[in-house]
Amino acid sequence: MQSISKLLDIMARLRDPGSGCPWDRQQTYATLVPHTLEEAYEVAESVAKGDYDELRDELGDLLFQVVFYAQIASEEHRFQFDDVATAITDKLVRRHPHVFGDQQVANAELQTVAWEQHKARERHAKAGAAGALDGVAGALPALVRAQKLQRRAARVGFDWSDIQAVVDKVDEELRECRAELDGGNVTSALREEVGDLLFACVNLARHAGFDAESALRDANAKFELRFRRVEALLNAQALTAEQASAEQMNILWEQVKGEERK
Repeated sequence: MQSISKLLDIMARLRDPGSGCPWDRQQTYATLVPHTLEEAYEVAESVAKGDYDELRDELGDLLFQVVFYAQIASEEHRFQFDDVATAITDKLVRRHPHVFGDQQVANAELQTVAWEQHKARERHAKAGAAGALDGVAGALPALVRAQKLQRRAARVGFDWSDIQAVVDKVDEELRECRAELDGGNVTSALREEVGDLLFACVNLARHAGFDAESALRDANAKFELRFRRVEALLNAQALTAEQASAEQMNILWEQVKGEERK
C-alpha cells in the first residue's frame, strides 16, 4: 500500500544518520519498549471509551512502533518490515487451516482449543520438549500473566474442579492474610499472602469466564468516576478532599453509590 510505503520512508528519514531527528536516531529496541506498552494501553482505552476517531489515531501510533523496531532491525541487517508482515501472514494462514485449508471447526470455542494446540506444537518444534508454562512472556502485566499461567496449567489437567472450589480458595487466602495482620506481621509474609490472594482472585475470574485484567480496569474506572463525583460534591460545599474528613467523604461516597442505583 502506498501509505505504508510512505510511512516506511518517513521512518527511514527520521533515523537518517546525517539529517534525521536526534531523538529518533538515539532510540534502541529497549528504549522503545515503554512507548510501545503505553501506545498499546492507549488503544485499549480508546476501545473502552468507544471513541473510534481516537482509536484510529492510536492504532497509527502503535503501527509506528512496529515500523520503528523494523527500521532499527533493517539498519542492523536483521530483518525488514516486509519480513514482519510476511511472518504474521504465514502464521495466520498456518493457524487457520479451517479457513485456508480443508479442516473444519464447529464453533469459536473449538477453534480456540485448536489454536492453542497449534501454538503448543510450534513451541515444541522450536524448543524441543517444552513445559506447559513455556512461552508465557515474563513482561506481561501481572494479572494477564497469572491468567495465562493458569490456563496453561489447566490444559494439562492442573485446575480446580469447579468455581466453588476457587471461591473456597479465595476465602482461605483471605483468612491467611487476616492471620498475618492479627499477628502484627505486616512484613514480607503478608506481602506473599496478598499475592496469593490476588492469584486466587484471577482464578475466580477465569472460572467465571471473564478477563481479570478487564475486570480490574472496569473497577478502576468505576472508582475514578465515583471519587470525582465525591470531589464535585465537596467543591459544592467549598471543601477540598484534603480539607474534608474521612467520615464526610464516606458519607458522600455512599450518596454517590445511591445515585447510581436510581
